[in-house]
Amino acid sequence: MRVRVFYHDKCFDGACSAALFSRFYRERIRSDVDFVYSGLLHRAGALFDETQFDGDENAIVDFKYSSSPKITWWFDHHESAFLSPADAAHFEQDRSNRKFYDPAFKSCTSFIAMVAEQRFGFDPRPVAELVHWTDIVDAAMYENAQSAVEMKAPAMKLTMAIEASSDRHFVKNMIPLLAYRSLEQILEEPFVAAVLPPLLERHQRSVEILRQRAKEKDGTIFFDITDLELEGYNKFIPYYLHPDSIYSIGVSKSSFRVKVSVGSNPWSKRQPTVNLAKICERYGGGGHARVGAISFDVTQGDAAHKAALEIVEELRSTVRQQA
Repeated sequence: MRVRVFYHDKCFDGACSAALFSRFYRERIRSDVDFVYSGLLHRAGALFDETQFDGDENAIVDFKYSSSPKITWWFDHHESAFLSPADAAHFEQDRSNRKFYDPAFKSCTSFIAMVAEQRFGFDPRPVAELVHWTDIVDAAMYENAQSAVEMKAPAMKLTMAIEASSDRHFVKNMIPLLAYRSLEQILEEPFVAAVLPPLLERHQRSVEILRQRAKEKDGTIFFDITDLELEGYNKFIPYYLHPDSIYSIGVSKSSFRVKVSVGSNPWSKRQPTVNLAKICERYGGGGHARVGAISFDVTQGDAAHKAALEIVEELRSTVRQQA
């Protein structure tokens, strides 16, 4: 039995969701199974290549919905989970008891754990550490910006490695470990330990770059780092540098996309009032109420920059009106 698991790539919750789903499936559905992992990224154009839906079963976790009949399992918690009203309607009509959605959950990992326990009798206690930290990481439930940026907890180091590694096999090799080992033990794996020193050095360099580039006005930070290879930067650095801010908009570039990241400061004394997922959806992106993103084709740098500046002005205007 071959099960292909599609997961949100370069994302701690995405990797942990794939790990927890695999453990649940092996323990409660069938044990004679081989898992194949495929990372998915938000990009301009089609998100899915249906020729890859080649498993005996195909699962998508922590990523948008696909109405393909080849997808037999789906779990997500993003507010922007559906690419179209037709996809939303397709999900509502599904009676398989294999597709689940709830945007109220802090992480997809904790959502899978709850569904697996309540619907299928799965015991989530052995993965309690994983569930605990995915909620913290995905919902930005850190005590302060320092704890999010200074990289002391094992989960933070693994998040950095998952988001920044350029090796396309790195996360796929980590997923089976996440299902059965402690986060501290995974840090000691040779393939993980080898990448941490250069990534930590890169992280410190990115703090200094954003110190120079990120400018705050009317409670809203803006920065453009498309001329640098920094897409996997720690998204809490802007709030670490500008603790009084409410919103942050950054434009970054990789080999396949230009990304506009839109977020809100989890530690702001002024509560964010704008649903950022709704703003991102207007430009073809999505996310959560407090954090979202938009992906443009790598050739559409001007369009990405224009969208970012429009969002910056909209958020700054909102803050001025509330002052």
